[in-house]
Amino acid sequence: MTKTLLLVDDDKELCELLADYLQGEGFECASVNSGIQALEHLLDHRYDAIVLDIMMPQMSGLELLPKLRKLYATPVIMLTGRGDDIDRIVGLEMGADDYLGKPCNPRELAARLRAVMRRTQAVAALNDNDPAPLLELQGLVLNAAKLEVSFRGQVLLLTSAEIAVLKQLMQAAGHVISKELLTREALNREYTDYDRSIDVHISRIRQKLTAAGGDSDWIRSVRGVGYQFLVDVSA
Repeated sequence: MTKTLLLVDDDKELCELLADYLQGEGFECASVNSGIQALEHLLDHRYDAIVLDIMMPQMSGLELLPKLRKLYATPVIMLTGRGDDIDRIVGLEMGADDYLGKPCNPRELAARLRAVMRRTQAVAALNDNDPAPLLELQGLVLNAAKLEVSFRGQVLLLTSAEIAVLKQLMQAAGHVISKELLTREALNREYTDYDRSIDVHISRIRQKLTAAGGDSDWIRSVRGVGYQFLVDVSA
């Protein structure tokens, strides 16, 4: 089934180049050239993923993203300047699923898009090879089939990346998982030096869990190693 994609970038030439390549990779692409246009367009259209540039006039990608997140759970990949680590972290904190530096390699963008889309395909969680489509620990329930997380009946609004990270931690509850493994298994890419993606995703999970009445200490940081979901925080 063809996957639909919206490109949001004020660089019209880049949008055309990316669309030409991605259509050859099996994506059905549309594009708009401002944040304001994107908001108006998305009132009547739905996509499997959105590629969003940070630097745009009138409304930047960082201004647009929280507005999108109030309305849609659609996976978002942000395009950032190569050295803009702060923008990348802020983008993740605001709800982006992943990021890619500009000028971006279209082949890598296609790979990142497939990765975030795989995380949103609930049918994959129903596969017989999935060890735990439904996970429950200390009142926290992760339903992989519905891509939904709840705590004591209250649904937590997690992105697909956050759900994927939490799923890995809950499946291995009581054991420490390295950032390298979390990046590979949850984000479907290799970990690189100074990559803060996992740290930011876990920070957001903790914030949302705490806001729902849970305990952020359930996810413990093991310095220099990775993270662990604690089975019994009183121990």
